[in-house]
Amino acid sequence: MKNILIIKPSALGDIVHSLPFLNALKRGFPHARIDWVVGHGLHTFLEGHPLINKLWVIKKDHWKKLGNLKQTIREINELRCGLGASKYDVSIDLSGLFRSGMISYFSKAKIRLGFKESDEGSPLFYTHKIHGSMNIHAIDRYLKIAQFMGCPTDEIAYPFAPYDFFPKICHSLPESYVVMSPSAGKPANRWQAEKFGELASKLNLPVVVISSAAEADIADEVVSHSKGNAVSIAGKTGLKELLSVIKGASYFICNDTGPMHMAAALDIPVFAIFGPANPVRTGPYGTLHTVLQKELDCSPCYRQKPCDNYRCMENLSVSQVLTAIERKFKVS
Repeated sequence: MKNILIIKPSALGDIVHSLPFLNALKRGFPHARIDWVVGHGLHTFLEGHPLINKLWVIKKDHWKKLGNLKQTIREINELRCGLGASKYDVSIDLSGLFRSGMISYFSKAKIRLGFKESDEGSPLFYTHKIHGSMNIHAIDRYLKIAQFMGCPTDEIAYPFAPYDFFPKICHSLPESYVVMSPSAGKPANRWQAEKFGELASKLNLPVVVISSAAEADIADEVVSHSKGNAVSIAGKTGLKELLSVIKGASYFICNDTGPMHMAAALDIPVFAIFGPANPVRTGPYGTLHTVLQKELDCSPCYRQKPCDNYRCMENLSVSQVLTAIERKFKVS
């Protein structure tokens, strides 16, 4: 195979999960050209990657707005023509949605791979459907396709795009610190910000709180409850700068969120607070990390409509999280 297309537009955590697949693919086909379809905004995380020849950047969030229909049609048509002219031998849809399946079809690849269990009718676009299982971690699931392609999967490696180990913001951070990530893509996955703040006030290291600029209010609330032991750098880093900040942390405390997977990939001990989500599928990968989740008869939960009472998150106390941290590091 000479020309390969990976389709994984989002989200951040999913893209991090895809890096071991990229590594396996390059080991199996060292001379192949590998291109990647990625969402606008997240493309900066993959820019300059030595294993990726070309990024096809799509404005998928822009496409969802009816008022942008004319421009969306033009952009989709340009993508269709561009992919079709690229003469891909194989396309791999790691997302498994109608949109990604359609993009796979646009590639005109002779071999179009995806998961048998994928949603929204996307398997209709595949020439080969691989059983990935929904009961294993996403990383292991993606590697099922690498195995199908004959690639070696005996190592889990995260080939990041080059990034500055000491960007300017790192020089203003404490010598030793903990990183907290109190944001989450869904409200149901968020432990209360005031609890993050209370936890920060009880830690024996200063805390650096991260989030996007759009969720800076959550970070600020954590800081306000930290009794002066936390600072916020919300919105002050790009994705690659965030890698540097996380890499310098002693450990990482978070909800189920993209930066959690960055920390796990960097071998920074993670304390991940889970509510309705299933950590078997999307938790921090590896034995170094700790998942904190209340054992309830309704969890994990796959309901499309969230419940009114997020007791799976609300019933998890600060003392329980603090005890897990102290036990991990044998703090008395």
